[in-house]
Amino acid sequence: MLTNSKNLGFTPNNFSIMPFDNGFSGGGASQVSALEAFHGLLMNTFGWSSAFAYNHEGVSLMNGRSDAGEMFPQSEFTTVFNYATSHGLSRFTFWSINRDRQCSPPDNNGRTSGTCSSVAQAPWDFTKYTARFAGATPPQSPPPTTSSPTPGGCSAPMWNASTAYTGGQQVSFNGHLWTAKWWTQGDTPGNNSQNVWTDNGACSGGGTTAPPGPCSLPAWNSATAYTGGQQVSFNGHKWTAKWWTQGDTPGNNSQDVWTDNGAC
Repeated sequence: MLTNSKNLGFTPNNFSIMPFDNGFSGGGASQVSALEAFHGLLMNTFGWSSAFAYNHEGVSLMNGRSDAGEMFPQSEFTTVFNYATSHGLSRFTFWSINRDRQCSPPDNNGRTSGTCSSVAQAPWDFTKYTARFAGATPPQSPPPTTSSPTPGGCSAPMWNASTAYTGGQQVSFNGHLWTAKWWTQGDTPGNNSQNVWTDNGACSGGGTTAPPGPCSLPAWNSATAYTGGQQVSFNGHKWTAKWWTQGDTPGNNSQDVWTDNGAC
């Protein structure tokens, strides 16, 4: 592929390798070794300088446990991240954000999952590396609740099975206050296999579903870009975006990005 690119005179922004799944039981050190070997291959194939080769090299990692049983916890990501930033690599990414959360139990009983990392972590630990690589300051994880709310303190909105919640959002349910650990929809607080809800203790109030209310939310706009968790009103209903969307009409889109929270 590299030779063909050279013959075509094609120089992309970067050539990225995926150093995981067999041969990388050494963690970050073995991944850095693979990147150095690939760096030499780029220089030898294209006749590039060392700095130019680094600037056109990228890496795509796998967070947590790989399909081959290799373990890449946060410490191994740090090793590769430090290498990538100190050598001027142009890409640092991983597979996948959907796995950037802790399993239950944390090691997932020694199995690889498509929905969690199989290592002990806080939500978005691995995504924060890519944010820093892009020059952004990652948000801090919400601080844990250290005290139970006082009676009458169920001021959070009541949990709704149709609503999509993001990490840090709070709801009241069955007389308790709950905090979402990550994105969730339809997972009943206190009764879900992923253990997505943190029980912050008892409070008074807290039913099972949100009552109907007026459409006080902003009207949906086809030109506006929405992120997961944002809410709009459209055709007399309240809608919640499941993920990033723009131009997808609530109730009429192939990706089914909007959750219908009912009439208002």
